Amino acid sequence: MREAVREREFREFAEARQADLRRSAYLLCGDWHQAQDLTQTALMRLYAAWGRVRRDGNVDAYARTILTRVFIDQYRRRAWREELVEAVPEAQAAPPATRELRLVMQSALMELPPRYRAVLVLRYWEDWSVEQTAEALRVTPGTVKSQSARGLRRLRQLLGSLAHEVNGR
Repeated sequence: MREAVREREFREFAEARQADLRRSAYLLCGDWHQAQDLTQTALMRLYAAWGRVRRDGNVDAYARTILTRVFIDQYRRRAWREELVEAVPEAQAAPPATRELRLVMQSALMELPPRYRAVLVLRYWEDWSVEQTAEALRVTPGTVKSQSARGLRRLRQLLGSLAHEVNGR
């Protein structure tokens, strides 16, 4: 009986939060398929710790922490590989008014090193505090602050370069 309740609670959480986790993963990696893989891996790890996490509370924060660590770990191990497929799935179209802005931001974000990208996504997209971000990334709050500042400075430079290229045409 207890196991059934545990699985039902996890299933409800996963169904409710999977889209948000996948969106965050996409901001980290820039690829929807890789984002889906990151999300699934994070959910598997969350399931393994579900009993403890559920008792401790703040399941969302724990899930995002796992997601971010999975993303960073893949760059450490270099275990990910691209695989050839016979057909490329259709991409979902964004509304025309925001498509260009999203493409420019996505392009600039993907130019950042993974650590800067992770810090910026957690701090400014997920709206986490410096302390929460530091805990998730296993770094000091000072490191989060300096990487935020450097990441934002680099992002502004990249966006300025992209804007200059577009206006120069």
